[in-house]
Amino acid sequence: MKRADVGFLLLPLPGFALLPFGGFLDKLRFSADDEDLSQQRYCRWQVLGYEVGASVAASCGVEVKIQTTPEHLDWPAYQYLVIFGAREAGQSAALTTRYRRILRQANQYGLSLVSIDNACFLLAQAGFLKNHRVAVHWRHAREFAILFPNIEMSTEQLYLLDGKRISCAGGTAAIDLATELLSRHCGREKALKGLADMLVDETRETSHRLKSLHSEPDTGRRLSRALALMRQFLGEPMSIEALAAQVGVGRRQLDRLFMEHFDLTARAYWQEMRLKHLAWRLRHSHHSLSRLADEVGMTDVGYMSKVFKNHFGVTPKQYRGGNH
Repeated sequence: MKRADVGFLLLPLPGFALLPFGGFLDKLRFSADDEDLSQQRYCRWQVLGYEVGASVAASCGVEVKIQTTPEHLDWPAYQYLVIFGAREAGQSAALTTRYRRILRQANQYGLSLVSIDNACFLLAQAGFLKNHRVAVHWRHAREFAILFPNIEMSTEQLYLLDGKRISCAGGTAAIDLATELLSRHCGREKALKGLADMLVDETRETSHRLKSLHSEPDTGRRLSRALALMRQFLGEPMSIEALAAQVGVGRRQLDRLFMEHFDLTARAYWQEMRLKHLAWRLRHSHHSLSRLADEVGMTDVGYMSKVFKNHFGVTPKQYRGGNH
């Protein structure tokens, strides 16, 4: 049998999210064969780790077994090392020492390094994103900006192709990325094969605008832009006047838009967005309150705790402990 057109090494980090892993892998499976037999004819893949047969547990508890190790690989048969991030961004960054050898080997053999979800923290911590742009999930954007201020990131792209560095925000966007990479090597027809079986209507462009990010489906161009900027500058000391100027409207007009759609002023909506992000981070990280306060632009922990309690009825510490 001839060598496959393209090869993928899949590296799930401990606590990886199962959704992007399963979506990416199933897209490869559908495109790999003329029939639905899962034969690796046009593309091939293996789950990579340090011990064959060992299991890596996803964040939901499902375990995936390692199929190959760096010592047993035919590296030239693969073009991509796809890394699936851990449950928390900090966990991914902390795994640098453990996985640096694999990253170096893949880079030496000319493989493209692909980060899914917060695996970009691992690549950045290991020094592989220098002079590269990266797509970051909007949930992790502020944390990434604090840790790696010299790396240019985008929170408005599902995935980003930057030479030998490729990044994906995660979730179902992993299917779109897999389709794009397969198109490069196997052709568009094979790349699209199986999408209907996966109940996916069509592939999305990298700049696809997610309707689910907004409380209302039809927010309009200006309000949509304002919401995107609010997420991008979640922890920055940007005034509402400066935000309105970037959107291209006056302060009063921006407030009218927010009142019309959300019954809140722009400032109040931004504050609520910050508090909701803080609540999410309290449950999905172990960072100190001072670190999280900085992420949402509230450098005074006492003030942050007061505002948080007024909104949620419990202190940040109580919320983190599940008392709400």
